[in-house]
Formats: sequence, C-alpha cells, structure tokens
Amino acid sequence: MSLYTSVVRRSQCKSFGENLKKIRRKNQLSQEDLAEMLGVSRQAVSKWELGDGYPEVDKLLILSRKLNVSLDSLLGGESTENVSENNKPSGMIRIISPNEGVIIDASKVSRSQQYKGGKNSPKYALFASDRNDMSYWGAQNTFLAWYRNLEDVTKEITGIQNALNAGESSYTLQYSVRCRQNLLRTIIEDETAD
Repeated sequence: MSLYTSVVRRSQCKSFGENLKKIRRKNQLSQEDLAEMLGVSRQAVSKWELGDGYPEVDKLLILSRKLNVSLDSLLGGESTENVSENNKPSGMIRIISPNEGVIIDASKVSRSQQYKGGKNSPKYALFASDRNDMSYWGAQNTFLAWYRNLEDVTKEITGIQNALNAGESSYTLQYSVRCRQNLLRTIIEDETAD
C-alpha cells in the first residue's frame, strides 16, 4: 500500500468517524447504546469514531436504518453533480437499476466510500438524488446498486455523465452486481450459479 493510499484511507475513516460521532450525539446515544444496537463492543464504536476503520457493510446498513440517515451522509462519500460541458447543471436523467428494481429521475449521483466486508461483499454503493426534491434535511438519496470495486462504480458514474452530456433521457446501469442478504451481511451472488 502506498503512502498516498494510506493517507487517503485514514482521512476517509476519520471523516466517517466524525460523521458517526455527530449523528450518535444528535440522537442522544452513548457509545455503549450504539454498540448494543449494533451488537459490537463499545471499544469498536470508539475505534470507528477515532478514524481507525469502518464497520462491516451489514453494520452500516443497520446504522443507516436505525439512525434514519443515508449511507452517503454517514460515510461522507464522494459526490458527482450532473454537469454539462459548460459546467452548468444539465437536466434530469432517468436511471434504471435492473438488479435492484429501481427507476429514478435524478440530477445527481454519488458513490459511497469503500465498505469493509468479506471477500464476496460489494465494496461500493451508488446513490441518486434530485436537487428539485429537497426536504428540510436536504436532497433525499435513493440507493441504486452495489459494485464489486472502485473501477466499476467509476465507469458507471462516467457512463451516466456521458449519457447526460449526450442529451439522452435514460441510462440503464451496466456495471452493478446482483447481491443478496445473508443474515446481516450483503453477499455478491455468484453469476455462474445460474
């Protein structure tokens, strides 16, 4: 692992840790309360808040549901606004996610930071929102799909951006993977099992 990669990972973990601490305090929970909610030790929660790693994907999903926050706001993930060539916001695009059965008209897409998980777990998620559909808490993000690696989710975002720039009205996700829930874990389905 390069020094750059190590520094980037530490800063991403720190961002997650800071977000987790703010959200936990906003919900008036102690580290012990949060640990009990997730079925982990208080030391694990403390470690995450200090920026020393992430919980597994299944724990992130529980956090998102129980604390009523989006994964990208929790993770502080990268975001890409749909921008035309002249850097002005372009219109909307209908995004179709066949693996998740989601269709959304979106003006913005964003990816999560890397999830920590097992060998067969997805590493990234893609979200979409519409800047015109704002609530008191900001744009509402919709989960679109899971991705095996950074290269695939980056290709997907680029494909969506290219479709927008070309004036296309819709885009069907091409690089996502089909997943299933296995107890509290998200597992990539084996494509060869058909």
